[in-house]
Amino acid sequence: MRLKKFYEIVFIFLFSVIWITATAIRAYASDWPQWRGPQRNGKSSETGLLKTWPEQGPRILWSIDGLGRGHSSPSVKDNIVYATGMIDKTDYLQAIGPEGKILWKVPIGKGWFEAEKGVRSTPTVEGNRIYVISGMGEISCIDARKGETVWTVPAFEKFQGEYGQWGIAESLLLVDDKVIYTPAGKETTMVALDQNSGQTKWTSESLTDYTGYVSPILIRWGGKEVIANVTANYIFGVDCRDGKMLWKYRYSDLDTPTWHPDAPIINIPTPLFHQGNLYVTSGYDHVGVMFRLSEDASEIEFLWKDATLDCHHGGVVLVDGYVYGSNWIDNARGNWVCIEWKTGKTEYEKKWQTKGSIIFADGKLYCYEERRGIMALVVPDPKDFVIDSQFRVEAGEGPHWAHPAISNGILYIRHGDTLTAYDIKDPVR
Repeated sequence: MRLKKFYEIVFIFLFSVIWITATAIRAYASDWPQWRGPQRNGKSSETGLLKTWPEQGPRILWSIDGLGRGHSSPSVKDNIVYATGMIDKTDYLQAIGPEGKILWKVPIGKGWFEAEKGVRSTPTVEGNRIYVISGMGEISCIDARKGETVWTVPAFEKFQGEYGQWGIAESLLLVDDKVIYTPAGKETTMVALDQNSGQTKWTSESLTDYTGYVSPILIRWGGKEVIANVTANYIFGVDCRDGKMLWKYRYSDLDTPTWHPDAPIINIPTPLFHQGNLYVTSGYDHVGVMFRLSEDASEIEFLWKDATLDCHHGGVVLVDGYVYGSNWIDNARGNWVCIEWKTGKTEYEKKWQTKGSIIFADGKLYCYEERRGIMALVVPDPKDFVIDSQFRVEAGEGPHWAHPAISNGILYIRHGDTLTAYDIKDPVR
């Protein structure tokens, strides 16, 4: 009996240790391996985060300079941060360890040095490889352990792409064994490269358009895997298997921006997809629009449009049936907005600092305004824009355009040449 009791106690103890460890992992450990997070929707699955911050902000774990010029966001996998930046006229990818030490740095191609110089593309990490595109359209696969180039393809040149006045700002999407890129132009619109070799797997038909500054998303619907993206004029979807163009919609004709009727549409925010509905927005007084995919994903149907949440480049998030983000008044100003997902109805439009980027984690919105660099922890409530806590990001220079990232209880904020890591774990939870 005593031996049996002993084994029961040991079993309970071991089970408790495993459960506590698993709970801790679920609470904190979550990679942010690509642009806008695990699902490209600006949302983290992490829990156990601080619900309010000290007046001076969360504790800084480390802060480093030397990323180079740019506004790309960091990616995080297994507590290693990957960040791009332009130094002189070359783009580099760097790996940064948990203590803020640079592990390696590798050149990835010629940088964009015309209007708004610097890197805008965020690395995409899967397994032990990183996929990244330079400012002039050179795609590289990098070994994450060694910092060595596995393969490189001059993709923009190879597919005769065409970009607008702000160059290339797309972050690569990985689906199955494919690397997805949108060069646009007269030859094709979207291409898929083999992840292992960089060889071309398929090219889509051409929409005879030039690129937007939008990163594609994967839609799983109607038994298909559909890649959706936005060029300068079109919203479109292709079949991931073979690149067949399934549907297209001339977004630029939907409404004429009132700020400059003759100017080209500048599309930047990544679309959102949820339960068969696809939402796309852009700034400069253009409109947001909602579509419904058919049951087999072969067509889209227009549902509604909205002129309030014309998001500039800070992105939007969907939380409990409402879309949150900031709009565009002019290049220096914007308000914070909530609209209903089903109808596009405006729930609120509130003035706070100016426009900026937004992500979501553990029941709170993280709103990062772009002018002064104030980060706010906001309640996702369609009734009002309610700030729980806020602090100012002091390190770095230039506009605060890079989107934040959250991984393993750490908030990462890139500001120009500088990357800072903040401890946002709740020690009590």
